[in-house]
Amino acid sequence: MTTVDEIVVTARRTEAPIWQVTRGDSTLILVGAISGVPRDVEWRPEALEAATRRSQRILFPQEGRASVADVFRLIWRIRTVASLPRGTTTADYLSPDVQARLDVVMADQKNDSWRTNSLMILSMDLMSDKAGYERGRTRNATDVIKKVARDARIPVRPVGTVRGDEIVDSLITAPPATYAPCVERALAAAEAGPEGAAIRIADWRARRVPEVMAQPLEQALGLCWPWGDPEIAPLLRRQWAEAVQTALGEPGVTMAVAQLRVLAEPDGVLDALAAQGYEIEGPEWKAEAVEATVP
Repeated sequence: MTTVDEIVVTARRTEAPIWQVTRGDSTLILVGAISGVPRDVEWRPEALEAATRRSQRILFPQEGRASVADVFRLIWRIRTVASLPRGTTTADYLSPDVQARLDVVMADQKNDSWRTNSLMILSMDLMSDKAGYERGRTRNATDVIKKVARDARIPVRPVGTVRGDEIVDSLITAPPATYAPCVERALAAAEAGPEGAAIRIADWRARRVPEVMAQPLEQALGLCWPWGDPEIAPLLRRQWAEAVQTALGEPGVTMAVAQLRVLAEPDGVLDALAAQGYEIEGPEWKAEAVEATVP
């Protein structure tokens, strides 16, 4: 157990939320990762790298398995669904208040073509072009741990897989209105701007989990595809819940790297473990618990 304690203490020195759950001779270290951390953002991954090297196995997020046919279907159908149905605009799917706010945010666009873009594409553009979300050159906790695990030959496995046909169908068959809540959250992130994205990363580095979860950009990412997809999202969450229980039945140390929202969201992994009576060591993840400590 001394070795396990040393791993946990070492991991906590990193700038990322870390939790420890123990059952008998099984220890689970949960690493809360976020996406969109630019490579030029400095954070200390060394302690996380050291803890990774001393784990027996590592769990990563789900893998998508798409056949060649699935890829061609997606490419073809994206061309046909990149725009809203003929004769409609965003105003047909968004409330007047949301549309008015969207008009303000998009006022600097060269033309009005965005009004007929699919709501899914519009939400992605709002997050990347207006909210400062990095989709390209990033380096987050998952990237760091993957490299160390590969170099150290530590066994790794995804917590599950999602079939290519499931991904394709969820993207191309959902009616436009499905993405209206996503657009609204993405719009709030756009209104917060790149400053909001920077605050989200700073809160993550400082392990202020409730603050990260409350950031408009994080809420948008949690509501948009795939985490807001009514077909895919329940599958992803169920796979994580099952993987955590399996890990707590395996001897030694398992490190699991999950998106922070999967761990810290209401009724997420951490809430489920707490409800089962496990003692969880690590930063507070419930917003109400943080508020209760404020004098």
